[in-house]
Amino acid sequence: MSHSTKAVSLGLANMWVAFTAFTAAALLGLYQVIERIDLVPALKSPELYFGSVSTHGVLMGFVLTTFFIVGFGYYTASTSLKQDIWNKPLAWFGFWLCMAGVVLAAVPLLTGNASVLYTFYPPLMAHPAFYIGAALLVVGSWVWCLEMVMMLAVWKKAHPGETVPLAMYGTTANAILWFITSLGVASEVLFQLIPWSLGLIDTVDVGLARTLFSWTLHAIVYFWLFPAYIALYTLVPSAAGGRLFSDQMGRFAFILLLVFSVPIGFHHLYMDPFQAAGWKFLHMTGTFMVAVPTLITGFTVIASLEVAGRLRGGKGLFGWIAALPWNNPIVLAACLAMLMLIFGGFGGMINASYSMNAMVHNTQWVTGHFHLIFAGTTVIMYFGAAYYIWPKMTGKALSSVKLANAQLWLWFVGMLTLTLPWHQIGIAGQPRRVSSTPYDESLVQSWITSEMLMIVGGAILVVSALMLVMVLFGTHGNSQPVDNPEVEYAEPLHPVARMPHLMNSFGFWVGLIVVYMVASYGYPILQFFLLDTYGTVPWSI
Repeated sequence: MSHSTKAVSLGLANMWVAFTAFTAAALLGLYQVIERIDLVPALKSPELYFGSVSTHGVLMGFVLTTFFIVGFGYYTASTSLKQDIWNKPLAWFGFWLCMAGVVLAAVPLLTGNASVLYTFYPPLMAHPAFYIGAALLVVGSWVWCLEMVMMLAVWKKAHPGETVPLAMYGTTANAILWFITSLGVASEVLFQLIPWSLGLIDTVDVGLARTLFSWTLHAIVYFWLFPAYIALYTLVPSAAGGRLFSDQMGRFAFILLLVFSVPIGFHHLYMDPFQAAGWKFLHMTGTFMVAVPTLITGFTVIASLEVAGRLRGGKGLFGWIAALPWNNPIVLAACLAMLMLIFGGFGGMINASYSMNAMVHNTQWVTGHFHLIFAGTTVIMYFGAAYYIWPKMTGKALSSVKLANAQLWLWFVGMLTLTLPWHQIGIAGQPRRVSSTPYDESLVQSWITSEMLMIVGGAILVVSALMLVMVLFGTHGNSQPVDNPEVEYAEPLHPVARMPHLMNSFGFWVGLIVVYMVASYGYPILQFFLLDTYGTVPWSI
């Protein structure tokens, strides 16, 4: 039995949970855009709306991402290193621990007892089962972090001095990032929210809770994004018929993401009074630094695609674009992801600015930006990666390449139709985190066209989501075997003779992150224990 075969069951189990959650969340998303416009009065229910938003956010932001990344990580680690999963029983224990957390949290979500949105900021209080379930999901994911680090350690011991495969280097970087990132929300849940919701303590310090959550809140975006970048660097170039432009630039981008993405959460607290302006400015500076690995990735991936296009006969300045295999799902997903990254990245620079953020912070602009980067750039690469590895894992050809490509195009069109109007009405002043807009009639009427477009976009996305499940499920029953069952990781354009130690290991970078974290979060957290702060009693929708 091959190493990849041994990782298939874990990979498929995790990723089917991910895409099942994704489909349910997509359906809830369509309901939400319909409800907000008051198009169907019978659906009008703030309680149902906020319950739906909370469930949608948790399914997309925590369940889809965690399970997909874990499943993709196990398969990537096993195939790139060509070795067994370090401790398979422990890996399955982590899976079932995550599943137990999801089921436990789902009960209060579906019964309206956890309508606290996916950020679950106090003073909103959920049922204790929601917080305990969230904690189990995080702890279960830590098992995956340990597995990735140990698999790398075992490989390096057996291959002293050799260059770690780029796919595994990125996967391990993401595991380290997630463990450090999730410590913030884990601390908030374990030491504040669970005791508070159980009645063991009467009040909770909102400022401390939001500060701890900010530790996780933005870095989690890069936890989500890492698999997309790994696919762009290591799977797309070879699938397009070319080579990776630069292995070193890929590693450098992974290192920069790891170092800069964690200590920058205060740009979500710009409007909050709990932290001084100087600390917010420090985090703002770090936030802008994260643009560097994004630009490196954009350049390297586009250069790799150009290499592929020219190897396929593309002539002239832009002839290589037409020469790319647009009928290959993962290549198509990569091209569409890069287009959405251009739009979403621009919005991110606005949000990161201390002064400009004030104009859009509490508006639908933020909702549009978030969905364009996450549900657009990131999730479409999840689709592309799934279309690439599903035949490898099942041993069967993709059930319908045409349907897969149509699904990707629909997702791209639907996402732009949904999110661009969100940006527009955000600038026009529509707030986020409200279930309806019972304001001045002339103002609300000016939003109607955008809101109708959002419904169209939501409907397109639901159709696309169902098509994804059809293709993946149909692949399991396909009688046609896959042509090549082996994962073809991209070879660099210029072979790597020797990789510098700092770009082939993580010890130094983890130490640097710890120093950076202490500098950016040390006093901002310590102040809550040194100063007289005020607690808050629970409040629910």
